[in-house]
Amino acid sequence: MATLDFNANEVEPTTTMDPLPAGKYLAEITASELKATKAGNGSYLQLEFTVLDGPCKGRKVWDRLCINHPNDLTQKIARGNLSAICRAVGVMQPRDSVELHNLPLVVTVKCKKREDTGDLTNDVKGYAKRESAAGQPQQAPANDETPPWARKETP
Repeated sequence: MATLDFNANEVEPTTTMDPLPAGKYLAEITASELKATKAGNGSYLQLEFTVLDGPCKGRKVWDRLCINHPNDLTQKIARGNLSAICRAVGVMQPRDSVELHNLPLVVTVKCKKREDTGDLTNDVKGYAKRESAAGQPQQAPANDETPPWARKETP
C-alpha cells in the first residue's frame, strides 16, 4: 500500500499519444544515459529528443546507439550516427553525452510497425545541422507522385 495525497480533479488526465508523423523536426537532446545491453555483452547510449517547434512542439522521440557491441556492423552504424549527431550540434569530441544536450539539430523521424504488437512507433533515421530544419513534418510523396516543389503548374 502507498499513501497518496492526490486529487485527480486538480490534474488533467494523460491522453494516449500517437507516434510523431514521419518528417524532419527541429529538436534537441534533453536526456541521455549509457545502459548495458539486455545480453550484457555491450552498451548503448539512449537519447531523448524533444521537438522544439511546430505542431509537435514538446513531443519526445528516443534513439538507442549501440556504441559498444560484439557485432562490428551494429557498432559501426551506431558510431556513425553518433558522429552525425556530433557534427550536427558542433561538438566534435564530447567526453560526456551531456555535452550534446540542449543544442538544436534536425532529426529525421520515420514510422514503423513494432514486431511484437503491430503498433506504429517512431524510429529516428537521421541527424542534420539546424539549417536543414523544415519546422513541419514533411510527408513523403507516393511512388508515382511528383513532390510539390518539383511540379510544374499548367495553365
